[in-house]
Amino acid sequence: MKDKEFELFIPEKEILEAIEKVAVRIEKDVAGVNPLFVGVLNGAFMFIADLMRYLNGPYELTFARYSSYHGTHTTGMVHEVMPVKADFAGRVVILLEDIVDTGFTMQFVMNKLKAEGAKEVRLATMLFKPEALKCDLTPDYVGLEIPNDFIVGYGLDYDEQGRAYRDIYRIVAE
Repeated sequence: MKDKEFELFIPEKEILEAIEKVAVRIEKDVAGVNPLFVGVLNGAFMFIADLMRYLNGPYELTFARYSSYHGTHTTGMVHEVMPVKADFAGRVVILLEDIVDTGFTMQFVMNKLKAEGAKEVRLATMLFKPEALKCDLTPDYVGLEIPNDFIVGYGLDYDEQGRAYRDIYRIVAE
């Protein structure tokens, strides 16, 4: 892809099994609550769609978009491209993210939503790179923990390419 070589890392079947387990945990935790799910675009779109199919409830879903990456590296600065438009004051908000690595973006978003009136903010991530974490952040729901490799597929991209792959691939050499 472009100027990089990638190899199969996580097949779609394993991804979907992990998402189903996350859905079971979330459904148990939100029984009797009317949470607002906030899908973080663009990368999480496939995770969001599959998770919501497993949840299969009358949940409210909205979207937001934040950016902190350029190419294969984080810029270290979070840019709010599309803020949460739904009313979340006094509500439990569950952020749906594709991957947590440094954690800075989700820490920024969680703190912002709490400061702006969310009752509670939880984080569900399809993938988590604990070795890459650089802040005080613990996702509430994790599909799969992975090493600190650069990956594409299943919504994740390399300069906007590779998002549509059903499997996840990791970079061979950088």
